[in-house]
Amino acid sequence: MKEQFLTWLNRLLVADVFLVIFGFLWFAIAVVGHYLGVPLGFDIWYKLWQPLFNPALGILFLGAILSWLINKVSEKLESK
Repeated sequence: MKEQFLTWLNRLLVADVFLVIFGFLWFAIAVVGHYLGVPLGFDIWYKLWQPLFNPALGILFLGAILSWLINKVSEKLESK
């Protein structure tokens, strides 16, 4: 049960990492375009920041901490 949960948690985190990387690359390109006066989607990215990218970062950090905590507790229980 624990292994299956960790497998799905890791899959979710991998997908979330790609979403965060995509958001960062989009942000970097859009900022350069905004600076140069070329519309590359900065306004759309900014509208998606609060409902999409901000929670994605929170899920990423929470999932990483949860995965670490489960592994540490498992190590402690197995060593006894």
